[in-house]
Amino acid sequence: MLEASGLMVFYENMLALNNISIRCGENQIVGVFGANSAGKSTLMYTLSGIMLDIRKKEAMAGGERITTAGTVHFQGEEITNLKPNLRAKKGIVLCPERRRIFKESTVLENLMIGGYLAKADQAKETLGYVFKLFPALYRLRKRLGGFLSGGEQQMLAIGRALMAQPKILLLDEPLLGLSPLMQAMLMRATREIRDERHISIIVTEQYARPVMPIVDYAFILENGSAVLEGSREYLMDNPDIRSAYFGV
Repeated sequence: MLEASGLMVFYENMLALNNISIRCGENQIVGVFGANSAGKSTLMYTLSGIMLDIRKKEAMAGGERITTAGTVHFQGEEITNLKPNLRAKKGIVLCPERRRIFKESTVLENLMIGGYLAKADQAKETLGYVFKLFPALYRLRKRLGGFLSGGEQQMLAIGRALMAQPKILLLDEPLLGLSPLMQAMLMRATREIRDERHISIIVTEQYARPVMPIVDYAFILENGSAVLEGSREYLMDNPDIRSAYFGV
């Protein structure tokens, strides 16, 4: 479904992504794990096309020079130079790090903003699904986003991304700053999204342990490079890998 080859991103003289190749097939959940500054968000910006906008804005402002290389294919079509809004129309939807909801809009308004790409019947059906997946959002539908807890904001961010009708959902550190109980609930919901909506998912996290039970395949990044990859079983069956990367 989504395959990227030889991705490289330079910020001036700093190498943020170093020859990374990643793939996510139909109905797969793929994990990308690594410490802060490993390149996880840069990878997600590159896959979603947002890096093209960042590069353009920096060039227009005379700011940091950004250089990119590599190719991205989606459903057999090369989209390396496709703008992020056109990628979203094709079904590549990013749920960004730190939620970035509209804090002065209500829960319902946030969700409807996310559905601007959807047809009316699609938006109505997906809204019902989001409220089924996250019942708390229905109870809070009239509350302003800025008055939600961190976990509620993350549910809203994922729900808003679902309203955009993704074929592949990019979740960038969805568990950041959340309690273990909320983390477990969101990972169950993520698996339900894959199973019930047949949406492929790429999820990045600093700590792999809460995410590993739901992934089919995983990549481990260090300093912008992919140093390990394999199935969940392969990674978890190696005691050295478990100790170094998963804290078990």
